[in-house]
Amino acid sequence: MAIAAPLALIAGCATVEESAPDAPDAEAVHRDLLTLDTHLDTPINFGRPGWSFADSHDPATEIAQVDLGRMAEGALDGGFFVIFTAQGPLTEKGYADALDFARKRSDTIDREMALHSAMIGQATTAKEVRALNDAGKLIALKSMENSYPLGTDIGLLREFYDRGVRMAGPVHSKVNQFADSAEDAPVWNGLSPLGREWVAEMNRLGIVIDASHSSDATLDDMLSLSKAPIILSHSSPRWAHDLPRNIGDDRVRRIAKAGGAVCMSTIYLSDVSMGKRRAELFDRYDSISVMTPAEQAEFIAQWHALDAVDPLWATTFDEYMTALLHLIDVAGVDHVCFGADFDGGGGIAGLDDVSDLPKITARLLDAGFTPDQIGKMTGGNVLRILAAAEAAAE
Repeated sequence: MAIAAPLALIAGCATVEESAPDAPDAEAVHRDLLTLDTHLDTPINFGRPGWSFADSHDPATEIAQVDLGRMAEGALDGGFFVIFTAQGPLTEKGYADALDFARKRSDTIDREMALHSAMIGQATTAKEVRALNDAGKLIALKSMENSYPLGTDIGLLREFYDRGVRMAGPVHSKVNQFADSAEDAPVWNGLSPLGREWVAEMNRLGIVIDASHSSDATLDDMLSLSKAPIILSHSSPRWAHDLPRNIGDDRVRRIAKAGGAVCMSTIYLSDVSMGKRRAELFDRYDSISVMTPAEQAEFIAQWHALDAVDPLWATTFDEYMTALLHLIDVAGVDHVCFGADFDGGGGIAGLDDVSDLPKITARLLDAGFTPDQIGKMTGGNVLRILAAAEAAAE
């Protein structure tokens, strides 16, 4: 779908203009910025036999879009590594199985970071993020996508806070005990009574509330109840592609007014091509950490073969940038961030993995943004919201 670019950015931001002859070097500017991605599904690859998080893998023969080598290449300083748990039945056994999985995934993240502690450190506060960056280390924070593993025990949020989780969302693609999902028929018309308790406990602990995957009504409830700003860790503007999973301009403005931010994703800027074969491969991807190297190679070859004839997303990099400029136009530079959904289905042609991130900075410079404005969006806004959650808890 061709998308018309906005003519100008909001008041206080630079007007779109041609790159000047004395424009700053984009690569150098990008490397000077603190760049954080708010949604990295990379833990699905941790522990794969024969695979090292420390290496820079060839995207032509690899499925992972994030590793320490390419983080350095793309100057991604760090981000939130996700404890994702698929939605299961709303039963005691379902909750218990999910809790066991979430605990193990959290432990997996800790083990992987400990293996590479000379290169990357774990952080739980905005101050610790800055300190790691000043020390020249990459940064790992933790988030929780889908609070389903908590069951009906809100007190378990404290356990995951102690495990280092500093961002969490109530729901994924199916309605659960906390809230309605953007991708499922409503049951609660927003947050459930338990979901309202969840918001209060998130604020009390100082965990950032993530509204990606939440229905509009759920988001509205969280905005009305939360004492701290809300983030959408990996969402795209509905203006670019009209789907409930995306975020409408009116709610972008409300999030910004409340001090929060929307983190631009690469997903759902087009329809998703999720045929039978792709669904089968996604199901197998969940088990990649127990595949032998030979099984991994065969699986990845099948994934790339399907990409060649039927890519998951029909989005160009130009369309991505047009959607991003629109989001900035609506929200302002103080309320935009980045969460591409790498290793979770994200990535488009031209923005295939983290090594491509300098291209975004180059385009934003061409659009007339200053390095300081870009720096707010690449990392500054995320740290501000993290610090605000900490302050609200105090």
